[in-house]
Amino acid sequence: MNGALYVAKTGLSAQDMQLKVISNNLANVSTVGFKKGRAVFEDLLYQIQRAPGAESADGTQLPSGLQLGNGVRIVGTQKQFTAGEVQITDNPFDVAINGNGFFQVTLPTGEIGYTRNGQFHLNGDGELTTSEGLLIEPAITLPDEVVNFSVGVDGSVSVTTAGNTEPQNIGQLTLAGFVNPAGLLAVGSNLFTETASSGAPLVANPGESGLGATRQNMLEASNVNAVEELVNLITTQRAYEINSKVISTADEMLGFINQQL
Repeated sequence: MNGALYVAKTGLSAQDMQLKVISNNLANVSTVGFKKGRAVFEDLLYQIQRAPGAESADGTQLPSGLQLGNGVRIVGTQKQFTAGEVQITDNPFDVAINGNGFFQVTLPTGEIGYTRNGQFHLNGDGELTTSEGLLIEPAITLPDEVVNFSVGVDGSVSVTTAGNTEPQNIGQLTLAGFVNPAGLLAVGSNLFTETASSGAPLVANPGESGLGATRQNMLEASNVNAVEELVNLITTQRAYEINSKVISTADEMLGFINQQL
């Protein structure tokens, strides 16, 4: 019964962490370019009192043995990089990625960060930035008196100005792809950074090397399915209640023994 208490305790801890993952998904249901996470569970080390296949006292072979589990734990969380719904915004500085890849930005530390959020802005110097003011990499600077701003499906950036109606190419948006996007480190502000698990980035123009195309006047919404998360929330709640019931039952059994002894 003491063992049951500890096993149920691991279940409560795991479901509590699962609840945090679900709540973070639901909190970011409207975050542009957000990728939902999921908790990864594994059972704990077993107490092997009689190993499967061992010989019994009668000289026969045990078909299954006696193995007692010690509960569960969450060993990690995994980002799921499925595509979110594309929303039309009619804002020329909004760019979505239709397929694989990440936009690159320059972090304050000088490192390169990666994001699926294409909600771009201009700073006071006419440079293309993120909502946090981080410069796009490679940097793109708009000239004065821009009349029209255009991004092609291949990431080419062109403008027309008041003094020249002919389109001028002023830069190129590039994308970065990873062998294992789930291995990227989430640092907040819709940003990821490279890790040994993600592998080195493959940088290319949109539409090349398996990377997606860029779509102007559009944004990629969060890939969180609110209905699915609510179902997961109910499942987690019930699992928490069941583990609480195990603790209550084990406590009642211990109380009964104390009264009888």
